[in-house]
Amino acid sequence: MVLHEATFRSPTLRRLRMRLRWIGRNGSASGSWSARQWWLLVFAVVTAIVVAVGSGGFGPRPDTDPRVRATAREALARLASIPVYAQRPDRDDYDRRAFGSAWTDAVAVAGGGNGCDTRNDILARDLQDIRAGPVPSCPRAVVAGEFRSPYSGEFVVFRRDRGASTVQIDHIVPLAYAWDMGAWSWEFGRRLEFANDPANLVAVDGASNQDKSDSEPARWMPPARGFWCQYAIQFVTVSVTYGLTIDVESREVLADALRCAG
Repeated sequence: MVLHEATFRSPTLRRLRMRLRWIGRNGSASGSWSARQWWLLVFAVVTAIVVAVGSGGFGPRPDTDPRVRATAREALARLASIPVYAQRPDRDDYDRRAFGSAWTDAVAVAGGGNGCDTRNDILARDLQDIRAGPVPSCPRAVVAGEFRSPYSGEFVVFRRDRGASTVQIDHIVPLAYAWDMGAWSWEFGRRLEFANDPANLVAVDGASNQDKSDSEPARWMPPARGFWCQYAIQFVTVSVTYGLTIDVESREVLADALRCAG
């Protein structure tokens, strides 16, 4: 799974950099933005990190493009400019329900309101050789497909009628981690958008997702090191977009991952 090459052409990168510079001048997304400013930023970032349909390890890796690396480092620099924690806060009040019903379609982020739940949107985006059919939550749900998990590099076959849990949708920035790093203070609607934002979601093998749980980069990075750069790009960009803080050790791990080879 790689990022679309066309996604990173200069106009999109310029828009993303402009949004990141705006953050630098006006502070983090701590709730002080107007609705219009918020959605302009979300649109720019979601556009910038659309994930290709289940490309696995095939073809060129656009995350080795110097322009992509430069944008990611700029995002990391912006993240470093807002408050950080020496370590992850030990909060004990996280509740998944604070982020709303899982995979609801009733959101304003990309894919929201299209008649299909978020899980099926991501499966359709990330899997190959798809067969579709109707289910209660989606008239064109993915009933079968295959892909190479970006976390493990393993080739996975998906069948809705058996072993569907072998493919899971992961929040790159985990919900519990986001809660600890600032989402606890958000309004409900913003948490709902975060939980269903495709910029923060990726289809992966179930074993890797279970192994990751709610771990931050300091405690967990994908076993497939070839995906580290892209993982870091998306983790940093989503964190900056939503104004989340980050723990110092994770910031160091991400900075190292962003030294992408090539």
